Amino acid sequence: MVSLHINQEQCILCGQCVEKCPFGALEIKDNKLELNASCKMCKLCIKNCPVDAITLVEEVKETVDKDAWKGIMVFMEQEETGIHPVGFELIGEAKKLSAKLEALTSKTEEAVDGQANGITYPIYAVLIGGESATEQAKEILNYGVEKVFVYAHKDLQNFRGDVYTNVMEDCINNVKPSIVLVGATSLGRSLAPSCATRFRTGLTADCTVLEIKENTDLVQIRPAFGGNIMAQILTTNTRPQFATVRYKVMDVAEKVESTGEIISCQVTDEMLVSGMEVLATEMIEKNKGIEEEEVLVVAGRGVKKQEDMAMLQELAEVLGGQLATTRPLVEKGWNDVTKQIGLSGRTVKPKLIITCGVSGSVQFAAGMDGSECIVAINTDKEAPIFKIASYCIVDDLYGVVPALIAAVKEKKNG
Repeated sequence: MVSLHINQEQCILCGQCVEKCPFGALEIKDNKLELNASCKMCKLCIKNCPVDAITLVEEVKETVDKDAWKGIMVFMEQEETGIHPVGFELIGEAKKLSAKLEALTSKTEEAVDGQANGITYPIYAVLIGGESATEQAKEILNYGVEKVFVYAHKDLQNFRGDVYTNVMEDCINNVKPSIVLVGATSLGRSLAPSCATRFRTGLTADCTVLEIKENTDLVQIRPAFGGNIMAQILTTNTRPQFATVRYKVMDVAEKVESTGEIISCQVTDEMLVSGMEVLATEMIEKNKGIEEEEVLVVAGRGVKKQEDMAMLQELAEVLGGQLATTRPLVEKGWNDVTKQIGLSGRTVKPKLIITCGVSGSVQFAAGMDGSECIVAINTDKEAPIFKIASYCIVDDLYGVVPALIAAVKEKKNG
């Protein structure tokens, strides 16, 4: 990596570079030329400096001792109702990554000395919460983690970003995990970037696939450029490696006989120092989201009028599910953004999903292709949705949906 270097002794403060910079990244302050964060490395300042006071300097990268960082740590988000289920999905993914790494390491060792020793790549969990956190941690042991690090304190009952970051820093410094997985919830999307910044390391958000190399580099795969390509991102020179994963993307870990241990960690006064003050808290009634539904009916562009949404709503209700939509209908104001499926919406994995007039773009499919049974209704037989559908109905939804509603009602009455 290269950066701009300003030789202050050589600079004559002529201001030509400031004038030519299209991003306003250079300014003269206190008789010195300074560079700010707006720099895009266009190099126009170098070309326009009459005394060559601005140059490019290659930064020497410091590489971390990867052998000093072992295992995978999963952040378990706690709620009033218990532990957020995304944590158990992350444990399941961590176990897969651990198994893959041990398999890769065994093959490498066989090639070197003719025998496979295998390397244990432990899985840890960290739980931060109020005084009941220790009791909640017992559930985590049933999913095959080696250790659950619990930070229980009355002042940790409510999330405060700076305090939780302090606690995570303490845990990571003591355990030194190579990988830290965090759920891409509202809380996780606030916590993970703060932690990554604290450790000056990398973070990849909303990963859909995770792989691992034999040198413990995590291959973090996520859609990019509107879902048109899948980017592979690696954090090669720093540790730990942070990644967030959406709820319902990974498979839940299977329960096993508990062999791990709960470690109660000390919460110091320094950890609790915060720039925020919680004045009051109020429990908001939690409505069942589309991520948790087992049956979904999805409205797409094939729906002609907003009034016609009532027909699809009726189908969802008789099936005991919810009505969801694609992004274009949310942008029209026909449904709430919390009911949107896709890369810019929610990821769902129901037992049954019926798409009505949905073409099935890459962005939409990425949010629901893990569904157990996909029924697609579309007049266009070439619609991309048919490539992933379990059952394809090439017909007008205005004829099919009323017939489905009638058939379901008849079945229930019969």
